[in-house]
Amino acid sequence: MASEIRDINLAESGERKIEWVKRNCDLLRTLEEEFSKEKPFAGKKIALSVHLEAKTAYLCKVLAAGGAEMYITGSNPLSTQDDVAAALVKAGLEVHAWYDATDEEYNHHIRQVLKIGPNIIIDDGGDLVNMMHTEFTDLIPQVIGGCEETTTGIIRLENMNRAGKLAFPMVRVNNAQCKHFFDNRYGTGQSVWDGINRTTNLIVAGKTVVVAGYGWCGKGTAMRAKGLGAKVIVTEIDPVKAIEAVMDGFDVMPMKEAAKYGDFFVTVTGCDKVIDEEDFMEMKDGAILCNAGHFDCEIDMARLREIAVSSRQMRNNIMGYELSNGHVLCVLGEGRLVNLACGDGHPAEIMDMSFAIQALSAKYLVEHGNELTEKLIDVPAEVDQGVAVRKLNFLGKQIDVLTDEQKIYLYGSAD
Repeated sequence: MASEIRDINLAESGERKIEWVKRNCDLLRTLEEEFSKEKPFAGKKIALSVHLEAKTAYLCKVLAAGGAEMYITGSNPLSTQDDVAAALVKAGLEVHAWYDATDEEYNHHIRQVLKIGPNIIIDDGGDLVNMMHTEFTDLIPQVIGGCEETTTGIIRLENMNRAGKLAFPMVRVNNAQCKHFFDNRYGTGQSVWDGINRTTNLIVAGKTVVVAGYGWCGKGTAMRAKGLGAKVIVTEIDPVKAIEAVMDGFDVMPMKEAAKYGDFFVTVTGCDKVIDEEDFMEMKDGAILCNAGHFDCEIDMARLREIAVSSRQMRNNIMGYELSNGHVLCVLGEGRLVNLACGDGHPAEIMDMSFAIQALSAKYLVEHGNELTEKLIDVPAEVDQGVAVRKLNFLGKQIDVLTDEQKIYLYGSAD
């Protein structure tokens, strides 16, 4: 089956991006060397739906070096980089994705990578797994298992599992310590503001930033906003997280109140309609709205478009919506993931850890999939800890090791 991409002639630009990532991803580079020798995925087909930019492309090449037949698509219409897709096709991998795909095109691309009958699924947001369970049930028996990259996807998997509908094991990669501690906090924190700043070219210092959600992604987003000199307001539904935000130095209030004060709004919840019509009508003229959750539903874009008396593109990736009160609200990246719709995503060194977890979790499934009885499993501790040890070594850092006496004191045994 032939690849479906925008333009193969863009490959040279994509190759440069992937090579830059490779230079800055020590873990993946080491795994590429190991996989090339061991071929853990020989004879296996991997269907992958992750934001299709340079870090993802290098992960695909690492898996291919391990013998995998790769079938690749994106996980968001605005995060696919056409030059990167072209570079992967030129390298001999099969890709079905292009930037700014319509909903119909996006779903077509998902179908194309599933119809080959994958053995392993690597997903970001749950679209591959969902479609496999609804449209390709006849292919499920050959699926060993899969890996889920993000919080939203895990929420969907947990709902499927509770309903007894999840048909094969899925590794909760997002829950690994070497993923969410760093990717969700430091990766999201930096890449959100990279996307906002490059798109708006506005000062953050002295302004008020409203961060909706104080999970790991919200913590990172709020921390970076504070570092840029902003006053930060956090909105939350979890009282414990709300207290944590207060003790971290941030104000906390409901969105209905925060809407009056914000200059920038960033939603990071994984929930639906976090900012709604009532909030829109309270906002300042010129307020900047963006989303860092997986799906474009946290800002109620459908309702905003309905109530706007007019709209116009104000700058690349900024759409202005004029309301009946005369205020214009500025939405970045159509309410999709701002760090990818308006930027290049997380820093390479951060995704190095996350994608090392992905690659090693996929290897674990190949080696142990037939032994697994649970449908939702955590990343094995030896994988998580092993990535941390490797990363420390690359950073030139060492840590203490327990003596046998200390092990007996803590655990009752030196084993």
